[in-house]
Amino acid sequence: MAIDPALRRLALRTLLAAYPGSTPPPWAVDLAAEGLAGYTLFGFNIVDRDQVAASTAALRAANPAVIVAIDEEGGDVTRLAHHTGSPYPGNAALGALDDVEVTRAVYRAIGAELAEVGVTVDLAPTVDVNTADDNPIIGTRSFGADTARVAAHTGAAVEGLQESRVAACAKHFPGHGATVADSHLELPTVDVPLALLRERDLPPFAAAVQAGTKAVMTAHIRVPELTGDGPATFSRAAMHDLLRGELGFSGVLITDALEMKGAAVVAGGTAQAAPLALAAGADLLCIGADVDAALVEESAAEIVAAIKDGRLDAARVEEAAERTAALAAWTVPTAPTEPVPESLGYDAARRAVRVEGDPLVVGVPLVVELAATSSIAEGRVPWGLRPHVEGVEQIRAVAASTGADDLLARAGDRPIVVVARHAHRLANATELIEALAARHQVTVVEMGWPSSWRPAGVRAFVTTYGASHANGRAAAAVLGLR
Repeated sequence: MAIDPALRRLALRTLLAAYPGSTPPPWAVDLAAEGLAGYTLFGFNIVDRDQVAASTAALRAANPAVIVAIDEEGGDVTRLAHHTGSPYPGNAALGALDDVEVTRAVYRAIGAELAEVGVTVDLAPTVDVNTADDNPIIGTRSFGADTARVAAHTGAAVEGLQESRVAACAKHFPGHGATVADSHLELPTVDVPLALLRERDLPPFAAAVQAGTKAVMTAHIRVPELTGDGPATFSRAAMHDLLRGELGFSGVLITDALEMKGAAVVAGGTAQAAPLALAAGADLLCIGADVDAALVEESAAEIVAAIKDGRLDAARVEEAAERTAALAAWTVPTAPTEPVPESLGYDAARRAVRVEGDPLVVGVPLVVELAATSSIAEGRVPWGLRPHVEGVEQIRAVAASTGADDLLARAGDRPIVVVARHAHRLANATELIEALAARHQVTVVEMGWPSSWRPAGVRAFVTTYGASHANGRAAAAVLGLR
């Protein structure tokens, strides 16, 4: 059955797609010309800055109002620097440093770099209050566990980013920080009273609104008292009544990727999630990373079908399209007016490091990097001390299958530096480190979200609050290895 062309164009104006490869394929350019709202760039779309600028220019030649979005959070979630690691510390380090002017400057620098390559919407900052040490998806992406501190840095980040006319998108509403499940893989539940949500999780979003954030991203999380059995992305009570009504947000509501299982499984498919999100109050629907022309057309068709059978009001879709168009009109991709000092991120990362004990390594150590998986949001980005330390043996070990005796034999008389991400969550990691420290000189560098666990007997415990390139260099400097 042929789709109504006018309604198809209306539906396209609410969709944020993606494409494979380093060059927009013809279908992506054609859809932009037909009025598709925009595209999200992922690490697989990026080779270097010149190539990104050429890609965004090609899309903009087809449609000057096209939105180009990206997850450039700094720290552990970077797309522009996914080959090397970000030159900026992430939110956890900025929160630990607790200098809002530094946060503002870092986000201003990120915005300038994005504007220079033609990106107009940054899907950042993450403003979740990370109250769960075992949170598998937020962690170092959060400014911390203290609501007031997160709110203060949220406002600074939004203002800094938007100084470059790159739109900020505060995420993940109404707060993903208390979850112990990843919404990429399932629908997490935060079963708390609304009073606690208002006290703990909502103030950073209120701060983002106060700072003038142009966008807010929804979370595929379930808060039974607010969202019922479904995710916030499909909840009018969460998106319209709470965010727009109570917090006064009037900008663009962007969904987290609809391909994520926290949304797609509930809806019965990625495309099937589109009309549900629009009906709840979303304006710009992020389809996800694995997108082709067929999925875009299927999503548009689902929206049109919902309009025709009465499940979705056409006026609601028109409102969403108009908000999205206003966002595109506000953003202005421009070159930065002044160069960003290279030292900005590295200096901030160094100031954020926290040290317990004596961190200076005496002699040439054996560096043992404990293998750790990366979240889907982070992707595979280099981390650790390897790029920053020369003339030192560095090995990678799996804690669950590595014995202390083997490492001690390899180290000999050399001190051992153990580098880990979320050591408290790695199988056998805490036992391995404590066994080493009981018999040898050991320093631990924690580059993930720090827990309350501290191993007995170590010479020093160094916390970087992130694993970016800047965090790694800072750790190496603190240890006296560079």
